[in-house]
Amino acid sequence: MQDDFNILFIGDIVGRSGRESLKIGLPILKEKYNIDFIIANAENSAGGFGISSKIAYQLFDLNIDVITTGNHIWKNKDILKIIDTEPKILRPLNYPDGVPGKGFNIFKKNNVSILVANLLGRINLYEVDCPFQKISKTLNSISEKYDISIIDFHSETTAEKIAMGYFLDGKVTAVLGTHTHVQTADEKILPNGTAYITDVGMTGAFNSVIGMEKENVIKHFLTRMPFKFEVATEDLGINCVVVSIDKKNFKPYKIERINYKI
Repeated sequence: MQDDFNILFIGDIVGRSGRESLKIGLPILKEKYNIDFIIANAENSAGGFGISSKIAYQLFDLNIDVITTGNHIWKNKDILKIIDTEPKILRPLNYPDGVPGKGFNIFKKNNVSILVANLLGRINLYEVDCPFQKISKTLNSISEKYDISIIDFHSETTAEKIAMGYFLDGKVTAVLGTHTHVQTADEKILPNGTAYITDVGMTGAFNSVIGMEKENVIKHFLTRMPFKFEVATEDLGINCVVVSIDKKNFKPYKIERINYKI
């Protein structure tokens, strides 16, 4: 509809398989769902761990507007070349003060202002600053006006992500979970109007263990010995969601979960 603003959020891109999936599938999804703005979590886009500056710009060439990340943001040190100067790459907001990069930014597209913020969970991850307190203080401190606010909450546990959804319900447009690489079937509009899903899923090879070749992952679990994990290549697809927002009041009225097979 003409009065809609449609945001496509792409689940964790895993290695070359994820990037190849986007080259094929993203133009189709963009046209089918009349997409205005694209956000992608790309913290695993370089060999399954981290992201490089070269890959970041390859993703921007695919018309991705913003890249979010997570706990693997520093795995490829090359990203440090651009993390302070490229406004379209976000690292988790709740890293301690002094860490390179930005945790949020405001973008303009089709005369609409979109705040995108990236948060990292603490349960079974790193002892970073509290994501709940950090996002609350940040939202209260932003003086620049924006129409839409999208939060990528990169977290290990469903409970932490669900809690964040209710914590921010009515305060932001959408809370979208990432990190586990498994798409959840709980997309909804929360009671106070925020679009929510516990995990968007992943983009890459689905005949895998969360994007990696199965054999060495299974050996690791059997023996607890270290094995090299390789990005899987079979059964490509894109996990994503489309958040549809009414431009008359900038409230989301629908979140659609998509499992697109290449």
